[in-house]
Amino acid sequence: MSTRASTGSGADGSGAVDGKAGEGTPPGGARRWLADVVAGASVGLVLIPQSMAYAELAGLPPHRGLFAGALPPIFAAFLASSPYLQTGPTALTSLLTFGALASLATPGSDEYVILAALLAVVVGGVRVAVGVTRAGAISYLMSQPVLRGFTAGAALLIFSSQLPSVFGVAAEGGSVLGRAYFALSHVGAWETTALGISAVTLVLMLGGRRIHALFPGVLAAVIFGVAFSSSTGYGGAVVGAVPDVLLPPLTIEHPWSKLPTLLVSGGIIALVGFAEAASVSQTFAEQTRTTWDPNKEFVSQGVANLTAGFFGGFPVGGSFSRSALNRHAGALTRWSGAITGLTALVFLPFAGVIAPLPKAVLGAIVVGAVLKLLDPRPLIELWRLSPAQAIVAYATFVLTLLLAPHIEYAVLGGIALGLAVHAWRETEIVVTSERDGDSLILSPRGVIWFASAPLFRQRMAGLLAEHSDVGALRIDLAGMGRIDLTGALALSQIAQSAADGGLEVRFCGAPERAKLILRRVMPDILMDDDDDE
Repeated sequence: MSTRASTGSGADGSGAVDGKAGEGTPPGGARRWLADVVAGASVGLVLIPQSMAYAELAGLPPHRGLFAGALPPIFAAFLASSPYLQTGPTALTSLLTFGALASLATPGSDEYVILAALLAVVVGGVRVAVGVTRAGAISYLMSQPVLRGFTAGAALLIFSSQLPSVFGVAAEGGSVLGRAYFALSHVGAWETTALGISAVTLVLMLGGRRIHALFPGVLAAVIFGVAFSSSTGYGGAVVGAVPDVLLPPLTIEHPWSKLPTLLVSGGIIALVGFAEAASVSQTFAEQTRTTWDPNKEFVSQGVANLTAGFFGGFPVGGSFSRSALNRHAGALTRWSGAITGLTALVFLPFAGVIAPLPKAVLGAIVVGAVLKLLDPRPLIELWRLSPAQAIVAYATFVLTLLLAPHIEYAVLGGIALGLAVHAWRETEIVVTSERDGDSLILSPRGVIWFASAPLFRQRMAGLLAEHSDVGALRIDLAGMGRIDLTGALALSQIAQSAADGGLEVRFCGAPERAKLILRRVMPDILMDDDDDE
């Protein structure tokens, strides 16, 4: 398949959305631009209301979401690797932002707003640094069990955080789950109108997808909400006054003295938030048989966050739902993301029209966006696949709920637990033995490293004691995955002790890499290939 043909939204580059290969021809330049304009504008109409909803989730005034959704996608498009990735506010990044800032300032206050912008600068700086140094592999520290557990826990928190808005209940203070419990348990305080508005919003969002994948359910819900509120004089919570501006305000006077307090949270958001962008890009790259560069994507996402930080926004990331819509709408190049940003930018001068929008609509938009993530089956399936890894996922899930709003520490806990389980498994070395005349053949299976070496020596010594009548020892290393310096020294000590006991010691089946370290540690070692030299 030619390089040119692999750049389209379908595998053949024709712009088809069914993913079939081998049909059609690559569109010409004008058609490619038209496809990107249509796709980008379609996503932009979804981004506008979503960005406001996610700003609310982050504890910010809704119009700040528009700032984060306008310029960042435009700047990201210049450096993006994936032609489909859509950058902007996301539910997960918004929740992480709230967790990082809620204890530092009052949500919605001027101090909180400027701290959110500074946090975006930190996230952007970390991502650019990771990408420039080509250290993108660091994001893989989040294993699938950790990612599944954290995503499920975060989705439940996001869902719970919006229940007061959906039910029209004033549940101030307390934890996210505490406010959700208050909203659910005080049925008498439910506002019937807010509940009805939320229901209509969800029907338009979820039902619209059944009509057509490109049905603008979120936009339709916003239009309905504004029209209903304006015509009926709705007295519930609304977005309120929104500044009409031509461009997001340039902000360079950040509270730089607070930078040290945001470094840990910003670093975690930079890595955790990138998981969604990486998943989107990798999935579409596999479907279209194209390549993508995670380091380049780190840089593009970093530049997007720096832009958000200096233009009144908050941390942004790659959206799976909007990226999927972008591809289904026929996007062909990364410039569709720039069109999405331009769509939001053009809307800014007219943003005042959303002032009467009920906050119940924004709450329902967030709920509708995370409903699929509440499916418990991926977590349940882990137990069947690997109980040990399932425990890691479940522990991460519980930590996410217990540590809220500081869920970034749940990620660190999950990663640490995942590494501990991996290390524990790596200490397991199986050693089998067999007799060949006067020789004892020992065959270890596993990894000999500093943590497993002591136990390995004990098992080898035990087997030698069981066969004290042999005259020769062969150690077959063909089943070894890796041998580090400590492992090589352990093997050296075993060989030396056996030789001191009168045995002829020989190694066989050693992987080529293992031979290098073994010969350095034991220059006089006998290996199976010595007879050929």
